[in-house]
This record gives sequence, structure tokens and C-alpha cells, in this order.
Amino acid sequence: MPPDRAWKKMKPLSSSSSSSREECRNWLELPRDVTVSILQRLGTIEILETAQKVCTLWRNISKDPSMWNSIDMRNLGDRDMDCDLEKMCNHAIDRSCGHLQDINIEYFGTDNLLAYITQSSSQLRRLHLVCCNRISDEGLSKVAAKLSLLEELDITLCSLSKESLEVVGRCCPLLKSFKWNQQWYATDGLSQTQCDEEAVAIAKNMPELCHLQLIGNQLTNDGLQAILDGCRHLESLDLRKCFNVTLSGNLGRICAERIKNLRHPDDPTDDYDFVADDGSFDEGSDIVYSLDYTEDDEVDDDIHDDGSFDDESDYDPTNSY
Repeated sequence: MPPDRAWKKMKPLSSSSSSSREECRNWLELPRDVTVSILQRLGTIEILETAQKVCTLWRNISKDPSMWNSIDMRNLGDRDMDCDLEKMCNHAIDRSCGHLQDINIEYFGTDNLLAYITQSSSQLRRLHLVCCNRISDEGLSKVAAKLSLLEELDITLCSLSKESLEVVGRCCPLLKSFKWNQQWYATDGLSQTQCDEEAVAIAKNMPELCHLQLIGNQLTNDGLQAILDGCRHLESLDLRKCFNVTLSGNLGRICAERIKNLRHPDDPTDDYDFVADDGSFDEGSDIVYSLDYTEDDEVDDDIHDDGSFDDESDYDPTNSY
């Protein structure tokens, strides 16, 4: 049995082919703005671990603060990665020079990292926390007041409760998009514990929401009604795997009339990156489950204990860090 962790779907690798006669191109001859555009399409880990090692030009571009308005630390929860993701993330945040607006953290987030993000970035608009089981209610509540400009918040497969929702809702008046996704765990068929506390917390504290995703939530029709009453601006509502909800009768009619984009509990989750319930994957399918990092994990990188790189050292692109 895999450990009790959040599972991530593996997407099949796309096949590509190229002609052996294709003319070789010198990437260094590309205009700088084209090179910048290429590098911006990479994730943070790819830039720091690979791209900036290619040549001096790419390394210099990678150190430009404008490259770090958005930080994407997307990964597969691979415990064998030979780098310290939290130190790497701290370094990327430092490179943004306070201009960070969008950050995505998967599998390794902690209270300390969240505090560092909010201390270093006063312009954060979008925050994505996925499988960050070492971020606590207390940790998120402490930094919520520094997230007053936040417009999008994604908390997927994390161990947080309604207390966090209440604090975030009060401190983030500009919040328009909220994802609060869990895995549906059936105890008897489709039966699951019913709980409307989170739905009520959203309804009471996030009145300006336009987009809400609640995959795998335990809310009932009462919780859904509270959300409809409290969030009058909702345009999209995702209730997939929310099997305690029955969209029939008057409640179903109200949802159909008011919500432009409504996802029903039994709608497919093909476009969702994670396994949405404890029995939703086919036998033999490729999945990856979250593995928490520990302080004892060995790392082999060029990040110092304080999280800094050897940015000013003489750089030889033929050598690793």
C-alpha cells in the first residue's frame, strides 16, 4: 500500500521527432527578448538546475528580477531529487527583489517558507499550495494579514481547516478565485462524513468570490445553499466528487440559473491534475504520491546554508555548480 499521501496523475510523455538534416542553430544568436521568452516558459527548478548553466548569457538573464515575477516550483514529490527545494525557492524569491506576484509550491511547503514569501513579497496576487502538509493553520493564519492583495488562492490536498479559511477570508478582501480541494474517501459506497463548516466559513468570509472549486469536499446541500447565499458573485462552481450534494429540485434550478460554469459531483475529473478519490484510478495507472522532506535529507547543490548561490563567482558553463 502506498503511504497515506496525495496522489498526482502522471501525464504521458509526448513523442517528438526531428529530421537529422535539420540545420543546427546557434541559440546565442537569438534576440535577447526571444531568449527571455523561452526561459520564462520553464519552471523555476529547470532554470536554476539546468538552464542557467548553459551559458553566461542565459545565467545573466536568469538573474534579472523581471524573470521572477512568477515562481513555479511544480514537482512530482520526488524524494530523490538532489537539491533542497526550500532553499532553492528562497533563492528564487530573493532574485525577484520584492516583485513576486505569483508563486506555486508543490509538496515541500512549510510554515517557514510561507513566512519568507510574505516577508519578501508585498505584491503577491496568486498563491498556489499543493500537497503542502507541513503548512499549518497557525502558519497560514500568521501571514494572512500580509496577503491583502491576493486575488487567487489554491489550497489543494493540504492539511488545513476552516480556521484558516476564516482568517484568509477576512484578510484578503480582493480574493476572487479560491480552490479548496481534497480527496474523496468513501467509507461505505459513496457515503462520507458530512460537514458544512468549511462551506459556511467560505460563505461568511469570502463574499466577493467569482470562482470556487471544492473537489472532494464533505459539504451537503445546506453548505451549498450557504455558499449561494453568501457568495452572490459566483460565476463558476466546481463540485466534482462532492457526493453529499444532490443537485436536484429547487437547489439544482438555482445553481443552473445563477452559475455560468457548474461542474456536477459526478462529472469526470480528466482535466484535474490529481487523483480525486481513493478509488478513481485504474489498476496499473501511473501515479505519484507525496513524500515529505526532512532536515536529514542529503542534498548536493551549490546553495549555501543561508540559501544563497555563488552568483558572483567565475562561471564556467562546462562545470556544474
